[in-house]
Amino acid sequence: MAAEAGKIDPMHQFQIDAVGGGALDGTPFVFTNSALWMLVVLSAIFLFMWGGMKRELVPGRWQAAVESFVEFVSGMTLSSIGSEGRKYTPWIFTIFIFIIFSNFMGMMPLAIIPGLHPFTVTSQFTITGLMAIMSFSIVLIVGFWKHGFHFFTLFLPHGTPAPLMPLIFLVELISFLVRPFSLALRLFVAMIAGHILLEVFGNFIVNGLNSGSALGYGVSLISFVFIVGVNALELLVCAIQAYVFALLASLYINDAVNLH
Repeated sequence: MAAEAGKIDPMHQFQIDAVGGGALDGTPFVFTNSALWMLVVLSAIFLFMWGGMKRELVPGRWQAAVESFVEFVSGMTLSSIGSEGRKYTPWIFTIFIFIIFSNFMGMMPLAIIPGLHPFTVTSQFTITGLMAIMSFSIVLIVGFWKHGFHFFTLFLPHGTPAPLMPLIFLVELISFLVRPFSLALRLFVAMIAGHILLEVFGNFIVNGLNSGSALGYGVSLISFVFIVGVNALELLVCAIQAYVFALLASLYINDAVNLH
């Protein structure tokens, strides 16, 4: 249980467990709840995309929803990168759709069904870190493929005074190398912080009701009002974080393509 004997354990919801009650004995070949929910998310994305790719002359609501997602991401990459943005739209769309589906599916109130608890895969730094590393790898590959060693001029802004060049180059290089870490950390922290708040105030409600006192009922009521607000905020954060991750990835690619 997330809370036993009045104790609150908000980190319990992020625990990686083997499906079926098996032990995590260090082998990489254990099917976990994290892997299960990634498959659930990928299945949902597949059904969403498959149902919206009918290419009807007069699109229905499903097709219109899919097309709106594609047009939104395509417009973002074109505005961020320019005419070459179409080359990178598939990757930006992939991370955007995966993040937004993972975030929202992790918010579904499935825990009301005994034994079924949603798992937010984007609350794992390994998942967000992998997407950030892949995005950063695209930046490096495109940068050196397109510009060669001229790519290093990205770290020297135009008009930098000669005496300051070594210092500016070092500062810009460090800032560049920190990008994948900050990209992964931003999404990870946003997801884990919101879920911790929901868990904590959810336990306040339960413990307040179990207390049987007027003060406990008052705490439960206040916690319920707060948790409604946090849920609404979390739904907004789910969409914003997917957008921010995709936007920053496209802006970083723009630096490699156009050396800005």
